[in-house]
Amino acid sequence: MGSKTTMKIISIVLIVLGIGLAVWGYQLSGSVESEITQAITGSDTDRVMTYYIAGAVNFVVGIYLFSKN
Repeated sequence: MGSKTTMKIISIVLIVLGIGLAVWGYQLSGSVESEITQAITGSDTDRVMTYYIAGAVNFVVGIYLFSKN
């Protein structure tokens, strides 16, 4: 298995992981804890934002690596 094939696999895994983390963050934003925090502060919890940011970073890095090869 060549280096390009390995990079393609890693990039696809990062893209899927990024989408998964973003979806997981979205699901967490509907939790009771998150809804209470949103009602009081008007913003999402730090945990939800961490999932969104980590998902976005993984997705962007995965797209970059996929397009680079």
